[in-house]
Amino acid sequence: MKSVIVVGAGQSGIAAAGALSASGWQPVLLESGADAAGSWPHYYDSLRLFTPSHFNTIAGRKFPGDPNRYPSGTEMADYLRAAAAELDCAIHTGARVSAVAYEAGEYRVRTHQGGEFTGAAVVACTGSFTNPYRPKLPGLVGYTGRVLHASEYRCPTPFIGKRVVVVGAGNSAVQIAVELAEHAEVTLTSRSVVRYATNQPVPAESRLWTVLAAAARLPFGPLVDHGTVPVLDIGGHRDAIESGRPNHRDLFVGASGSSLDWASGEREHVDAVILATGYRPALDYLEPLGALDAHGAPHQRFGLSRTHRGLGFVGLEYQRTILSATVHGVGRDARYVARRLTRRVAGASRPSWDRDRTP
Repeated sequence: MKSVIVVGAGQSGIAAAGALSASGWQPVLLESGADAAGSWPHYYDSLRLFTPSHFNTIAGRKFPGDPNRYPSGTEMADYLRAAAAELDCAIHTGARVSAVAYEAGEYRVRTHQGGEFTGAAVVACTGSFTNPYRPKLPGLVGYTGRVLHASEYRCPTPFIGKRVVVVGAGNSAVQIAVELAEHAEVTLTSRSVVRYATNQPVPAESRLWTVLAAAARLPFGPLVDHGTVPVLDIGGHRDAIESGRPNHRDLFVGASGSSLDWASGEREHVDAVILATGYRPALDYLEPLGALDAHGAPHQRFGLSRTHRGLGFVGLEYQRTILSATVHGVGRDARYVARRLTRRVAGASRPSWDRDRTP
């Protein structure tokens, strides 16, 4: 039984380990955190999944409790811990990978803690939470107030009574801004209008989830426009914003000290700016291997490396389907990658675009 190193023991790593075991591999999971719960324990405290419980399963393991509800991030972390406990493989926590190399016909995975692991293949499942995207906004040049990313936001307490601007137009931006508006003076700002997936809040038992699940079976992910995903309103967020709690404005155009300038010519003091501007793949440990492009994105197709036949990925946004980076989507992608990786390492059925690649 060949060993495969799975980097990351969150939703993607757990799904990958299960699929690889079923394909005859012996997975070894390396997790930088304290346990196998991925990034979920580190999100803001009030986080609710934007999809219902019945939509979020890994390897057929049902989410506990009422299936027609939107679970919290804490509940998702507990669900993943339970799923990881059922895996028949070693899980090393507190093992942050620093580099991956291919030497003498095998992959060597080294950690910041001094550990080294070897295997016939590597599957990268580290998601993106540890690599928050902080765009260079011209309007923020010269601003001396507090600037933080949504990954650093936990709760409204530090912002009570403050003037806060939230930058973004996606689900997290909307959820954080609406929450903060109950405790502070808040503006949600973005370059474009906030787009919603539906005109009304989406109930957990809506047929939308059946349609979305069917769409997520199709391998069209790479063809989809990778812009901001429309907001799935699960709690009346649209009504709150349209009623001015918080208000929405076009992106600020300048700054001076602790003040921001708006396109209307208004200048006002702002205590804090929260960037809910998304994330990028956290794959820096693959740089020594030469598996990434100049922007840090992997050379891959459907989760299989274009440069190394023993390297795979699970959990990349739009990797194979429109839900590849979600709890719902990682299981199907993991099974696909496990099957294809098995054939590639065995030297069979290598895709035409990969035949001249090494190792």
